Amino acid sequence: MKKTVFIFTLTIVLALMFVTTAPAGTALKRILKKGELVVGIAGSQPPLNATTKTGEIIGLDADIAKLIAMNLDVKLKFAAMPFPELLPALKTGKVDMIISSMTMTTARNRKVAFVGPYFVSGKGILTNNQTAASLQDAEGLNNPELTVAALKDSTSQTFVEKTAPKAKLMKIKSYDEAIELLSKGKINALIADYPFCAFTAFRYRDKGLIAGQAQLTFEPLGIAVPEDTLLINLLQNFLATLNGTGQLKKLNERWFKDGSWIKELP
Repeated sequence: MKKTVFIFTLTIVLALMFVTTAPAGTALKRILKKGELVVGIAGSQPPLNATTKTGEIIGLDADIAKLIAMNLDVKLKFAAMPFPELLPALKTGKVDMIISSMTMTTARNRKVAFVGPYFVSGKGILTNNQTAASLQDAEGLNNPELTVAALKDSTSQTFVEKTAPKAKLMKIKSYDEAIELLSKGKINALIADYPFCAFTAFRYRDKGLIAGQAQLTFEPLGIAVPEDTLLINLLQNFLATLNGTGQLKKLNERWFKDGSWIKELP
């Protein structure tokens, strides 16, 4: 009887291992077989990723995706969607990877693998109030009379919940929505990636938008991928080469120092 129970238990364990552990190279082979790399991206987080007047996805994230596809010798397809939909799309196989200003957090890493960082960011404050812009941390926003917006299911939302729990949190689907609300005075501040805040304040300075002068957190951005060791190893080597050859530095200068691309935005 004990032997039978042992064999039955062992069979279940082996079956679970077979179901939950994908063979190395499964995701990579799928990409190569179809000859196309589908990258999930928000397309609304400049200068990391943005959508032009003609509908083209541009930015640092987009350039990295193009180089990955070129190195794999496959076509590139961007799957643009709201930020909260990106991880579910990866988990269900709708996209092959995510390159969209996504911070590598422990919570996310429990669900998907990450390769990076390819860029280190931090939280910033975008507001129309000079006092709020001068804050060195978010404690000054911890006021029940203030409404603070953050992208739904983002590290910005978590940051507000932890550091400014008394403030009214508005969960938004896109940054375009937040800019509109801020311009109309319906929210007091937006917590977002610092590069986005700085860029938006510069672009919409005629609307009285101001970016905080300090980065409030440490945010390493990475590429989210399925649990495929071969694909992960390939991307690790790719980023190491991109950094070692100086290409990554040039891409950063292109999107963070040269503002000529701004005229392409709607």
